[in-house]
Amino acid sequence: MPRGLQLSFIVVGLVVIGILLFYIGRQSRVLNENRMRQKKAEEFQAKRRDEMIESIRIIALAVEEGQVEHSEACLRLKGLLDYVAPELLDQAPYRVFQEVHDKIQHMPTHRARKATDAKLVQKMDKERFAVERQHAEDVRKAATAIRHYRFD
Repeated sequence: MPRGLQLSFIVVGLVVIGILLFYIGRQSRVLNENRMRQKKAEEFQAKRRDEMIESIRIIALAVEEGQVEHSEACLRLKGLLDYVAPELLDQAPYRVFQEVHDKIQHMPTHRARKATDAKLVQKMDKERFAVERQHAEDVRKAATAIRHYRFD
């Protein structure tokens, strides 16, 4: 084989090796960036979950100490548990959060409540207070249980 042809093959081989090394390096950087993004996302989700668990415990303590209405606590706890541990809403004693939520979720809150007719608000308040009285003991027991629950 002529020497010029051999050198041409060697040069082409080195160019191909160079291109492959560049591609491998680029893919390695992309892979590392994706791993870092994934790690940051997992850390963010873990922090968010821990903050939600802390919120659950604070709300439960507020229920135990009578600092929050049971209906509001149930709405908030149900919302938090939907993200943290939705399976608990089907188990006793935590099921009461779902039950109270289902009975009062149709009632307006915040701005919508302010915009609603006063007579209708009074009627809904009576309904809400009746639901709270009906489930008061169960809500307190569930709040105590959820405050001591180990979220793993």
